[in-house]
Amino acid sequence: MTAQVQKVVTSGQFALDGGSWDVDNNVWLVGDDAEVLVIDAPHDATAILDAIDGRTVVAIVLTHGHNDHINAAVELGRATGAQVWFPPADRMLWDAEHDTPPDQELHSGATFEVAGTTLRAIPTPGHSPGSTCLYAPDLGVVFTGDTLFQGGPGATGRSYSDFPTIIESIRERLLPLPQDTVVHTGHGDDTTIGAEAPHLDEWIKRGS
Repeated sequence: MTAQVQKVVTSGQFALDGGSWDVDNNVWLVGDDAEVLVIDAPHDATAILDAIDGRTVVAIVLTHGHNDHINAAVELGRATGAQVWFPPADRMLWDAEHDTPPDQELHSGATFEVAGTTLRAIPTPGHSPGSTCLYAPDLGVVFTGDTLFQGGPGATGRSYSDFPTIIESIRERLLPLPQDTVVHTGHGDDTTIGAEAPHLDEWIKRGS
């Protein structure tokens, strides 16, 4: 069976810089009937476990350190026995949410094998220092966390974020991917690289 992509939506709060906002987060599961890789672990470990449905979890990979992407990670790791992979440049965000460290550091070029498919970590700082995307070329998909959405880059108006950096990440690391690559985002609807690429100059003019 070819690896499939499954989406689970969980709801909770994003908190940073003294503010909090109600958010819906996308959780992505890549795998087959036997094993699965989980991308991001927000809000509700039980809902994610229900979607995993007893399959072996090969890894829990977190795209960045904002609490609405990691606040169920420790519980999910304990429940599944899977290692939690986390970008070290966002460690200050992790430590604001959890008392125990992540299991593994997520670095550029790290690869994960699941259900006959390979996902590769692509560092895309800007939304946060450690923001990382996962690219699965044989599936024609990239999981962008909060780096790239339908309509432009993720927000950069809060602590630890930087607009020129996210623009450079998108320009250099994401837009060169094949135009038909499906972009699975951290919130909201899918898009494609080809749909977003023509708008880069608009985003730059718009700013953060």
